Amino acid sequence: MQRAAAALARELWLLLPPDRPGSVLLLVGPGNNGGDALFAGAELAAAGVHVTVLPTADRMHDEGRVAIEKSGARMLSADTHTDVAASVAHDCDLVVDGILGTGTSASPALRGRAREVVASILPVLGRKKRPRVVAVDLPSGIHPDDGSVPEPTVLRADVTVTFGACKTGLLLPPAAGYVGRLVIVDIGLGPELERVTSGG
Repeated sequence: MQRAAAALARELWLLLPPDRPGSVLLLVGPGNNGGDALFAGAELAAAGVHVTVLPTADRMHDEGRVAIEKSGARMLSADTHTDVAASVAHDCDLVVDGILGTGTSASPALRGRAREVVASILPVLGRKKRPRVVAVDLPSGIHPDDGSVPEPTVLRADVTVTFGACKTGLLLPPAAGYVGRLVIVDIGLGPELERVTSGG
């Protein structure tokens, strides 16, 4: 996770404006993708970037929560009104999608609070001045294996930072249209990946 978060933080730095601290909204789910977003956000916040965290579930990655709280980032509550989420997204430079990961592949569509938050932000992305979206590992709501998008409430990423290896679904339509520029980060899974065979 440390390698993944550090690589994500580097990519976020490259997208932030060079002439000012910049601002980032983290959409954080309960799993490891949310943890990656929290650790990366903590690094940015400690360096002076304005980071706001919006949980999309009642729980978060424990160590990531500790790191982001120590960094001085702004923490919103999980029940923050969606109008506030849209307003924060409108005023920031980057929205980081750390809601869901590959562990939800059996049923990847967003539901409940996560879906409400994403639905509130989608109109912001249609404006002329809009934040760029960075997906952590994959855009939340797409299937990592077959590339299906079972429900259209998905943040279309400008950049997707994926870890270990490219997930097949990121290259297949219609999901490929939500990925943007794909960055593959080596997190030391080489030996494990060599043992993986197609269909095995």
